Amino acid sequence: MFDKILIANRGEIALRVLRAAKELGIATVAVHSTADAEAMHVRLADESVCIGPPVARESYLNMPALIAACEITGADAVHPGYGFLSENARFADMLAAHNITFIGPKAEHIRIMGDKIEAKRTARRLGIPCVPGSDGGVTQDAEALRIARDIGFPVIIKAAAGGGGRGMKVARGEDDIVVALQTARTEAKAAFGDDAVYIEKYLEKPRHIEIQVLGDGKGHAIHLGERDCSLQRRHQKVWEEGPSPALNASMRAEIGDVCAKAMQELQYIGAGTIEFLYEDGKFYFIEMNTRIQVEHPVTEMITGIDLVNEQIRIAAGAELSIKQSDIVLEGHAIECRVNAEHPSTFRPSPGRIQSFHTPGGLGVRVDSAAYQGYVIPPHYDSLVGKLIVHGRTRNECLMRLRRSLDEFVVDGIDTTLPLFRKLVRNQDIQNGQYDIHWLEKFLAAGGMD
Repeated sequence: MFDKILIANRGEIALRVLRAAKELGIATVAVHSTADAEAMHVRLADESVCIGPPVARESYLNMPALIAACEITGADAVHPGYGFLSENARFADMLAAHNITFIGPKAEHIRIMGDKIEAKRTARRLGIPCVPGSDGGVTQDAEALRIARDIGFPVIIKAAAGGGGRGMKVARGEDDIVVALQTARTEAKAAFGDDAVYIEKYLEKPRHIEIQVLGDGKGHAIHLGERDCSLQRRHQKVWEEGPSPALNASMRAEIGDVCAKAMQELQYIGAGTIEFLYEDGKFYFIEMNTRIQVEHPVTEMITGIDLVNEQIRIAAGAELSIKQSDIVLEGHAIECRVNAEHPSTFRPSPGRIQSFHTPGGLGVRVDSAAYQGYVIPPHYDSLVGKLIVHGRTRNECLMRLRRSLDEFVVDGIDTTLPLFRKLVRNQDIQNGQYDIHWLEKFLAAGGMD
């Protein structure tokens, strides 16, 4: 096992990793920018190192500073959390060159899955179902038109090097294809430094379903069920739940087994999430995230498995401590991402938290690094915390979530709590009848008025 882990992140995920490390008896090192000197993970870690000014590229994305922090403190492993350098193959290689363990997959797997075109090729090879589309990158108008005609309109053009909705354009007919291709390439170049794009069939009313996987690189891999992440705004997840209201046990087992076998063949190491669009009973691979997910607590609540603990153990060379037959999904869990944003305009709302009270009780979990008097800085993601609620049934979970949202108090800044109080009382949400376009339609129709 490791002697000391450096946590190359901030906020609630840094605190989440710190807690897992402490439970394993491992010393922790927090890194922070000058803006995060008073952050909770800095206060609770065994050691802390300032790695730069508030701008992320000069601190949390500063690889030499992070490696220097490891050497100064004697940390023998780095947990990258999510975001920042968590899916940066070069960072994993640099750590290996300094004999420091990256708590995550092999650099080659990060590279494969970070390139959306190569990820689709790999998924097809591993037997994972994919959305019909181009075999590789598309650069020419005529080529784009030919592919679109073959698979049928509407189509979506996506950046190969990124996600989050950037470099993503829908073409509903032949007249749209040229402008969509050019716009997607321009946006992809600006956002990711790479204008490579590819084309897929555009699904009109899909759900976003993701399968949580764990592998130890020693021939063992399992899945831990699914999460439904269909409630999104501008391709950013807002509300996640598991199990999905749209799947039954046989569907879950079938797609889960496909994913687990694929990860076994790939000899994947650590935690990962294989993401699908699901429509009319069919799954279509869209990407794989080679890291812990923001919404991982949903899976932890319904399986009882500590995913970060497993990440650390596997990175230290241990085999999986659980078999597929050990995984039993119990009850239902929902996560709400509470952001420092106006609940209807989504304008960022950094500033000082005047009052902070989190809900409690049976089946209620809050993952947050915020506290009364804490200042939400303007430099990073606006996440204040995650409210995760578990119940024996989905209905019980929704009732508990409603009560918990009414208890949650964050004063001094705007948050998205009022949005969730509306959603939990909405009939479509209560019935589990929504797709990836539902939330934007709800907002456009004045759902927050």
